[in-house]
Amino acid sequence: MTRLIRWLVAIAAPLLLTSCILTPAKFVSTLDIRADRSFTFTYVGEVQLAKTRSTSSLSDTGRGDAQSWDDDGEKTPTLHKSAYLTGFKPQRIAAKKGEDFNDTQDEVSQLKALADALSKEYGFRSVRYIGNRKLAIDYSISGKLDHAFVFPFNPDAEVLLPFVAIELRGKDKLRIKAPGYANQQNMASSLGGLGGMPAMGADADASSALDGTFTLTTNATVVSQNQEEGAQPLPGGGKKIVWKANPQTKEAPTAVLQVAPLP
Repeated sequence: MTRLIRWLVAIAAPLLLTSCILTPAKFVSTLDIRADRSFTFTYVGEVQLAKTRSTSSLSDTGRGDAQSWDDDGEKTPTLHKSAYLTGFKPQRIAAKKGEDFNDTQDEVSQLKALADALSKEYGFRSVRYIGNRKLAIDYSISGKLDHAFVFPFNPDAEVLLPFVAIELRGKDKLRIKAPGYANQQNMASSLGGLGGMPAMGADADASSALDGTFTLTTNATVVSQNQEEGAQPLPGGGKKIVWKANPQTKEAPTAVLQVAPLP
């Protein structure tokens, strides 16, 4: 699993300074894996745009590399660095009555463009900007695990760091790991200790917003898992493992399943 995530980040490394780092907020997520390798994954809830060291520096000092969205001619947003702006101070969007968010114009534009890009991806049933640097997402996808699976990963929208990753191990095993469903200030260790990652990890506000559950159901053999209460039996012989995600969650949900072998 570390190899898979390190590979993803290695590909994305040149973009880390200018890309969207999303973190889970309030959510319910499920993963059902059958012994025949069929699966369904869902994520319903909020994601938050994390403040990296570079974006925090921009907001706090009014100087740095501003970020903006361009149109590449195919209506696909692409994030890039703009020129250095001396004395730049991002304007904040005043909250409407009953709202308490205070996002900058850049953050609003970025998140609305991101919502538009993600909504075009298969599996995203709805994506909308809701303020406080957050998107509300309803995602569901089904398929066959004869290849790796990562959520979310959208190179066009430049969403880089995975909440959940499934890796094929040998011919008959799957390893599930959900680094996003643990305190994101530990993201660097979850990603294998890549140099520079602590500076690009999620901020304390994003980590404190983590509030969700991740439920794995399966009729496959559970080889290992790291939930203290273990796998609970389900009617019909299946099993269920439920992890709670909150700011105190230090260890990413992890499980290994034995499934039908590949040819």
